[in-house]
Amino acid sequence: MLKLNRPLALVLACAVILPVAGCARNRTGADTPYIARDVNTLYALAKERLDNGRYEEAAKLFDEVERQHPYSVWARRAQLMSAFSYYVARKYPEAISSAQRFLTIHPGNKDAPYAHYLIGMSYYQQIEDVTRDQRITQQASDAFGELIRRYPDTRYAADARLKVDLLNDHLAGKDMEIGRFYQRQGKWLAATLRFRNVIDRYQTTTHAPEALHRLVESYLALGIPEEAHKAAAVLGANYPSSNWYQRSYALIQRHAPRG
Repeated sequence: MLKLNRPLALVLACAVILPVAGCARNRTGADTPYIARDVNTLYALAKERLDNGRYEEAAKLFDEVERQHPYSVWARRAQLMSAFSYYVARKYPEAISSAQRFLTIHPGNKDAPYAHYLIGMSYYQQIEDVTRDQRITQQASDAFGELIRRYPDTRYAADARLKVDLLNDHLAGKDMEIGRFYQRQGKWLAATLRFRNVIDRYQTTTHAPEALHRLVESYLALGIPEEAHKAAAVLGANYPSSNWYQRSYALIQRHAPRG
């Protein structure tokens, strides 16, 4: 699994405490033992749970702030704090849902970049190794891409750019794995399509030199030496000291030398 980091903590003010009564059910439909309270009491209690590391309890209490007092000034803050609390509780689907709800209701809010960042990080934390399906990886890349596009000058976008580089490397690694599998099966055209995708979409990743070499192998196996020469030339121009270039050069000299 990727080794991942957590986002910057979101600091929101705590309110004074005032009590009321009633009974409640949170947005997920699960029963909650907390009786209905006024907005200040609920928000303060949720913040206290968060500060004490009881993250899932905090998230549900922040959900209650929004459910019981949807038109209060605290409801907007509670939505984002709910997303953050679910995130640190490692309840990533719930964190994504809360952050998306915040963005739907408050798309132009000053904390919108942070909500986008939480969505991206929640996908990012769920990424498996390259032998698994990469749908989550693509969702993380898309979420960070949206953040970078909408809010390019924020500190969250700066970190998102670093994450996108890692995600691209991960996605390219998956294509390389599949391409090598096709080569072992003798499915050279299918392999070529995977390696070409790495060159076309992920040319700045660490997998590009090997992808070019694998293209040389595949084109030679397909009986199209001119394409093999082109791939080798690109490899030599961009990675002349690479071991992959040395291997491609030797392969060309052995199977398709030019007179």
